Amino acid sequence: MTTTPSETPSQTPSVQLVSDLVTTIPEFRGVYEVHVFHQGGVLPHVFFWDVVQDTVRSFLGEAPAAADWRRTLAFLEEQSCRGVVGIDEVIVTSFLGDLPSPQEPGHGIVQQLGPVMAARFGRIRPHG
Repeated sequence: MTTTPSETPSQTPSVQLVSDLVTTIPEFRGVYEVHVFHQGGVLPHVFFWDVVQDTVRSFLGEAPAAADWRRTLAFLEEQSCRGVVGIDEVIVTSFLGDLPSPQEPGHGIVQQLGPVMAARFGRIRPHG
């Protein structure tokens, strides 16, 4: 059975973020469906671990079928500009906070963050 991200009429901002991501970037649908199956629902912070991994693999050129990292960063930057607490919490804690460290492959993606996410990244990880 295929699950639809927008099944619940009144979602929390963080669950809506996941729904909007999967709708906007359908390459995340497969990981979304596996996530919902294993978790019994949407756990945005847990789901974003997979988003980070797929985004970094795309950046490194290791996952040709993954969502293009540029689209993912553009979507998250747009969402970050909205100033919605539940959305910001997921993006900062479970995306920016989980990006590779300076000594890890893929850290260069940090240089590609939009201005809002770059500023937030600098606050939570001032040394990269």
